Amino acid sequence: MDTYHVIGLMSGTSLDGLDIAYCRLTYKNKNWIYNILNAETSAYSPYLIDSLRGAETAGAQELVALDHSFGKYMGEQVQQFIARHNLRPDFVASHGHTVFHQPNKHISLQIGHGAYLAAHAKLPVVCDFRTLDIALGGQGAPLVPIGDELLFPDYDYCLNLGGISNISFNRSGQRIAYDISACNMLLNTLANEAGLNYDKDGKLGRSGKLDAQLLEKLNAPSYFSQPYPKSLGKEWALQNSLQTIANSPATIADKLHTTCHHIAQQIANALQPANYKQRLLATGGGAFNLYLMELLQQYAGENYSIEVPSPEIVSFKEALVFAFLGTLRWRNETNSLQTVTGASRNSVGGAIYRGNLYALYLFCTFASQPE
Repeated sequence: MDTYHVIGLMSGTSLDGLDIAYCRLTYKNKNWIYNILNAETSAYSPYLIDSLRGAETAGAQELVALDHSFGKYMGEQVQQFIARHNLRPDFVASHGHTVFHQPNKHISLQIGHGAYLAAHAKLPVVCDFRTLDIALGGQGAPLVPIGDELLFPDYDYCLNLGGISNISFNRSGQRIAYDISACNMLLNTLANEAGLNYDKDGKLGRSGKLDAQLLEKLNAPSYFSQPYPKSLGKEWALQNSLQTIANSPATIADKLHTTCHHIAQQIANALQPANYKQRLLATGGGAFNLYLMELLQQYAGENYSIEVPSPEIVSFKEALVFAFLGTLRWRNETNSLQTVTGASRNSVGGAIYRGNLYALYLFCTFASQPE
């Protein structure tokens, strides 16, 4: 079987909601072809937002309970999504929701337990993509780059502007990728302070003025000059960027304006010098921020063609890629790259919760095939 119908699930640090994408993935002539057939975002309730936002300070029992209840929630959302669109997926691939990511301590926790998800989705589930890579000495992140390489090979760079911005590209035949800076975590926090869900088109940020002192402080952390592999967690953003912004006396508009400059500058710094046209694919919620994208083009320079694809790809690329990572796991093929994470070797990451005997038959059949 070289065609798979998979539901990919993604919950990001920006807490926009649960991204659900029903994808067809076909392996043909040694190439992967993808189609997003149905996709939507299930907005979180205020209660769930508060629960996820406060998970890192929860007690042990409370965190375990949230892990289970969020898995149940995701399973129920999958069942409702399937019913609305009359779908027949083979399995679900879930990133979960990150609570802790501290690779220096070999810690990365994504909640939304796979057993509860499988029980309530009534489907096999592939999840827990990061743990094996961390056990092998890697960062456990980023994981999307193998999807960038195999699904979006026509681009020189793939940039994701989510809660945290990250980039991937090929250098000397190897895939390189890392987290650049906090992104929508900063912009949405400031927009929320202004009574907005987000800064639509970057209008409020555009109206502000540059605060040179704040910009200097935002650009100061040593992380930005560290070599890769490297990755960021919510904890880092809270202790550094968000704390710096909170300590500034600037207006919200000026903070947004300055933060957009900070994000664009750090992304431009991640680009390699080029004497010819380079194609950069920009996805994630930040790609809808017109002011941020204008600044990025300004800092990147004319040799970089920054391309924002269809809204479907912008919003659901990560859910698509996790559907793809799940498919690679289902086929027992590499889905985590040591050149990206710094692990001792490539690996086939992900735990599988099998929902029925047919799923067990499929797994045993694929796992027994030669690589």
